[in-house]
Amino acid sequence: MERLSRFVLRRARPVGLVIAAAVLAGGAALALLLPRVTEANEFPGLPGYAANQRITAEFGTGGEARPVVPVVELSGPADLTAAFAAVSAMGARVAYEEPVFAEGNTRYALVYGGPVQAGGLPGSALGEGTDLAERVRAAMAPHLPSDARLHVTGLDELATGIDGGGVDMAVKLSVTIAAALIVLIRAFRSRLALVPLLTAAVAVPVSFLGLLAASLVVDIHDTTMMMAPLFGVGLAVDYGLLVVSRWREERAGGASPVDAVHTAMATAGHAVGFSAAVVAVGLVTMVVLPIPLLRSLGVGGMLVTAASAAVSLTLLPLVLARAGAVKAERRSARWPRWAALIVRHKVAALSMSGALLLGLSAIALTINLHVPRSADLADSGPGREGLTALTDAGVPSGVLTSFDVYVPDAGAVPALVRTLEAVPGVHAVVSPDSWRSGDAALLGVLPAAEGEPGLATLDRVREAVPDGVLVGGNITQQEDFLDAAYDAFPWMLAILSVATFLLLARAFRSLVLPLKAILLNLLSLGAVLGATVVLWQWGWGTETLLGIQPDGAVGTFVPITVFAFLFGLSMDYEVFLVSRMREEYDHTGSTRAAVVNGLGSTGRLITRAALILFCSFAAMSLGGELDVAVFGSAVAIGILLDATLIRAILVPAAVAVMDRWNWWWPGYSRRRPSRRAKDSVSDSTAARPFSAEPSDGRPITPDSV
Repeated sequence: MERLSRFVLRRARPVGLVIAAAVLAGGAALALLLPRVTEANEFPGLPGYAANQRITAEFGTGGEARPVVPVVELSGPADLTAAFAAVSAMGARVAYEEPVFAEGNTRYALVYGGPVQAGGLPGSALGEGTDLAERVRAAMAPHLPSDARLHVTGLDELATGIDGGGVDMAVKLSVTIAAALIVLIRAFRSRLALVPLLTAAVAVPVSFLGLLAASLVVDIHDTTMMMAPLFGVGLAVDYGLLVVSRWREERAGGASPVDAVHTAMATAGHAVGFSAAVVAVGLVTMVVLPIPLLRSLGVGGMLVTAASAAVSLTLLPLVLARAGAVKAERRSARWPRWAALIVRHKVAALSMSGALLLGLSAIALTINLHVPRSADLADSGPGREGLTALTDAGVPSGVLTSFDVYVPDAGAVPALVRTLEAVPGVHAVVSPDSWRSGDAALLGVLPAAEGEPGLATLDRVREAVPDGVLVGGNITQQEDFLDAAYDAFPWMLAILSVATFLLLARAFRSLVLPLKAILLNLLSLGAVLGATVVLWQWGWGTETLLGIQPDGAVGTFVPITVFAFLFGLSMDYEVFLVSRMREEYDHTGSTRAAVVNGLGSTGRLITRAALILFCSFAAMSLGGELDVAVFGSAVAIGILLDATLIRAILVPAAVAVMDRWNWWWPGYSRRRPSRRAKDSVSDSTAARPFSAEPSDGRPITPDSV
């Protein structure tokens, strides 16, 4: 990286012009890219998705849409034909057959509107539907007896949050920038605070160039476009913080601006380069997932990472080489003391932090990625009143998860109805005459139960239908998504682990440290998912903290997307911390000094960078949109856990426990420390308490330990 900085400074004017041109081109690229962005959630190759596409194409309604269930309580016999005809007249598909849908004096129907609202994340939380329930209520009310009571229920009507159709990224980005500015001002207390933000301001537009090029070969989803600026700002500020902090440290030691640039690039810049490579590889491995949206997120994240690193390694040398005098930051004595405490009690620290993470990871095994059950949804309101009226009449709540069966030959409908009615777990099968299109017909299957029993019923129905008959519906498509995405997930992990191991082995010059980093990252992911289960599935403190009622489930997309974002961010911190430990070990030959100096030098930096990202994702959780809140809070929790429990306790404790094994690298030789250095880190010396850094700012050495 020092060669790169020398190249950049020798050709400062041309490099500056190229960067300026790239920013302008990025703005133009965004204008060209936006018309190419898609909002469609496509699942090619999934049978449920194919069935829903066929149903929507031929019938115009249903498919992946969840049914709305109007419930009418009557005091006596009544003809509701006109009421449901009014619903049909507005373009909805209605299943209403007398005796199937008459339960005493309570009548109900299944109503399917047009295609669901495009956009959002696949398998996102409930409440994302259209205004179909209100339209059904308005259409039916004028045609009902005066004493009739009309309720409209359904899973979306029972939703605990409302999806507004997207994330207001302008607000979220403003929060991120404001949080970053506050942290940077506190860190640098000078104009240097603006330098990392300048890096982000350049990196984000430059990333649009890559996204435009990528759009020629892959679909770019609007979710990628919403997340890219947030992710880019976070990474660019992280990289800027690392390089600028190291440059200021060298300047405070008496180096000239240019010499400080070269040293900062040789050390911090080297860490940025390897960190970006690991993050990019981690994200791009999402291409193995058979879901276009997830591939888009992976490719987009990789390009944003590359842009952030490229800008940091070219723009920062130009800016810092021309910076004036700086005021040295008072070195923190707290982090070296904390690191010394961890080293002294390394086994206890490793055991307790590891046990907590393992406990949360065990909880993650109970995660519910399926459609929420009605019992866990809103306990009051019109939707709950309608469900109560329905179940009081003896109708099982499983009808809320009814799904379509596409029959290409309508002549086979009578026999197929009899077959499906005999399937265990099926409450009823309906086939109104109006559900015909040419030679094709639709059946509506009403399960008796929700949750796992309902999914078992779905599986039995799929086994019972003959070849050529397609089983669709919202639940069917979500289950197929789960199977496809998470069947491929182990391959993604395997590819990612191998690629990360190779990159980190080269960066750390060790075979043990990369393995430790991968294992701790996976453990961190498990802990994050466990915490997400506690917060959103169990609902511990969710309403108190966020004012949102959980629904007993975690979105189907959450583990994969959270993993994609968190793996890169947490590996960033791993590279920053362990690279500094490696550097200190090379200087001193002491693992103990490496831990104390490494964590002492980067602890505050990592905390600052994590605080910026934590604030941005935590703010995302406050929007009232349940699926966005789950994702935002999960990433925020992950950042918090990683910067505290993982990097501040578990990593230094693990490095201290493994001691010389950390640095094992076959065939690697370096200048060995002096005998005096070896003697100074003997077990007897190590038993004494570590002191904080000397007041003159010198790092802790084996002699001072």
